[in-house]
Amino acid sequence: MKKNILILALLVFTIGNAQILDPVKWSTKVVKISDKECELIATASIEANWHLYSQNVPENGPIPTTFSFKSNPNYLKKGNTKEDVGHTINDPVFNMTIKFFETKCTFKQRIQLKNKTPFTVEATVEFMVCDDSRCLPPTEVDLVFNVK
Repeated sequence: MKKNILILALLVFTIGNAQILDPVKWSTKVVKISDKECELIATASIEANWHLYSQNVPENGPIPTTFSFKSNPNYLKKGNTKEDVGHTINDPVFNMTIKFFETKCTFKQRIQLKNKTPFTVEATVEFMVCDDSRCLPPTEVDLVFNVK
């Protein structure tokens, strides 16, 4: 019985101390462009030594960063989501030219407002990050933009 309790305690301690990697934190804000237009801004803060990949990645490469905006009768999406310049390199891991971001990246989506009442825009971002020795599985994060 004591042996079982000891094994259980070691197992709980090991699992409790396992490091959960979460190298990207997301924040959102809304910038008013005009009475009928806003810009939704999603900013990724990336921990040192990690790379967040662009929205435009060649086939058979890492998972690209992808934004999905939930339909809402209060706005219309204008164009595609724009991203910062980033770094373009010939990646030896994926054996291709890839664009990625380090430290911080901003993504911007313009919307046309259909009315002047406050509302929220719900979105999901799916992304993949790698460092020099490993890649984490694709992650989805829910984003909320408060349009006033």
